[in-house]
Amino acid sequence: MLPKKETLTIEFKSDKSKVQNSDIFDAVVAFANTEGGDLYLGIEDSGEVTGVHKDHNDPTTLGAYIANNTLPPVSIRAEIIEDIHPVLKISVPKSYGGIVATISGKVQRRQIKADGTPENVPMYPSEFATRLSDLRMLDYSAMPVLECSIDDFDPLEIEHLRNVILAYNGERSLLDLPVEDLFKALGFVRDFNGQLIPTITGILMIGRVDAIKRYIPTHTSSFQVLSGTDVKVNDDICLPLLSTIDKINTYMEAWNPEQEIEMGLFRMSVPDFNKRAYREALVNAFSHRDYSKMGRVRVAISDEGLTIANPGGFIEGVSIKNLLTAEPHGRNPQLADALKRIGLAEKTGRGIDRIFEGSLIYGNPLPDYSNSTPVTVSLFIPRSKPDSQIAKLISNEQNRLGRPLSLNTLLVLNMLKDMPRSNISELAEATNLSEIITKTILDTSIECGIVEIYGSGRNRTYILSPKVYSTKSKRIGYVRQVDIDETRYPELIINLAKTNDFIARADVVQLLHVDDNKAYRLLKGLVSQGILEPINKGHYAKYRYRDNA
Repeated sequence: MLPKKETLTIEFKSDKSKVQNSDIFDAVVAFANTEGGDLYLGIEDSGEVTGVHKDHNDPTTLGAYIANNTLPPVSIRAEIIEDIHPVLKISVPKSYGGIVATISGKVQRRQIKADGTPENVPMYPSEFATRLSDLRMLDYSAMPVLECSIDDFDPLEIEHLRNVILAYNGERSLLDLPVEDLFKALGFVRDFNGQLIPTITGILMIGRVDAIKRYIPTHTSSFQVLSGTDVKVNDDICLPLLSTIDKINTYMEAWNPEQEIEMGLFRMSVPDFNKRAYREALVNAFSHRDYSKMGRVRVAISDEGLTIANPGGFIEGVSIKNLLTAEPHGRNPQLADALKRIGLAEKTGRGIDRIFEGSLIYGNPLPDYSNSTPVTVSLFIPRSKPDSQIAKLISNEQNRLGRPLSLNTLLVLNMLKDMPRSNISELAEATNLSEIITKTILDTSIECGIVEIYGSGRNRTYILSPKVYSTKSKRIGYVRQVDIDETRYPELIINLAKTNDFIARADVVQLLHVDDNKAYRLLKGLVSQGILEPINKGHYAKYRYRDNA
């Protein structure tokens, strides 16, 4: 089937009057420098099939011609598709080996216009750094700023750096180094013929403000607080990276209220946004942003939640679906390494785990990256009331084990809270984990007594154990998850009675969604069987389970 319209990865070209070969080369280069795609010769922009010119009906010859006129040579796959008229389909792979140009030096890329249609546009030298860093072929943050010297470093920020290493448990050995050796160890400078030249990382971290504005004008950020349509705070920040992070953290302390939840005999204060999580998210935003592009890191608190966005899309190999499983690799490895060594960033490179963990340990909704685009990564952490039952379950289990639960276990437990009676396939799909990993987590959780299994074979499903349901209303929810088949009404009532000191007619109504008379008859039937015994009489009678039943 031929496509009906053009997209980012599909382009039509009329070949009635024989399209110029240079136009074909340009289109191939544009595809290779973007996401790859298919070029169809013999289809009008409207989608009408008019056929390929006779001079272009030899796929083998055209393939060799394209390879000889692109640098590095692009190896395409071409085939004739028979329709109303024959059409030549040219499939172009995405280039992973760098930027592709025509033999004449023309470099293009594809983009989507405001009206949603695609176009080929020139790719300018200023965009090369972004493309190469996306392909993990260039570390922009390690590039030297040849116009700078170490005099452009701020002495106050150097002292600030040492204080950060102490405060955040960075590598203490760094504190013993002379200043110039410290700069070299963290990649703040590069040695050129005996002269120390600051790198982008060095200027970003400890540079003077005027040097940052002159040499890295893209480094800006903002902090906003919105209440409805009112703007409570709107501060644009252009400071060295360490001071910028400190200032945003200070704002967050003031605009991150806490609420108390009960944990058995204790009460715990839980902030709206987990402090460790948002610090990791903030450091990630600065570490992974594209410093070759204008824009800013934006931190915004609204009634709905916290947004942290930065210029630069996900790098090659990373997407929303595999955020938690992709191998850690930053857009700016030198900057990321410096942030890890001084203690500001997660040393394993798995800061994303901490961001998700901050929500999962309290049973809150997951962080959301769905507003990200090819040119921006946007994280949204929603406000919500913590789930005290899940928080207590996780806290007790971690205390029992003497270590934190794995992120995958937290994901599965929280999905079971929202999707009770799920099977392995459903849980695996919801968590983006493999079925093998999901089954391993469930088996371990069953052994620990925090998950229960129901059914067998293909009908096997899983629910959280009664440990989660410490109150009567919660236990009613638990019993209802087990089964709601009317033939098992008595069994459900018995299970509820076993997990409570006593039950009433209203509890049965809530459990089974039956009317008052039906609930009364079910209770009387269990009393007559000697399974329940009434504590008192009347409309508000209470019943308890007979231990000798």
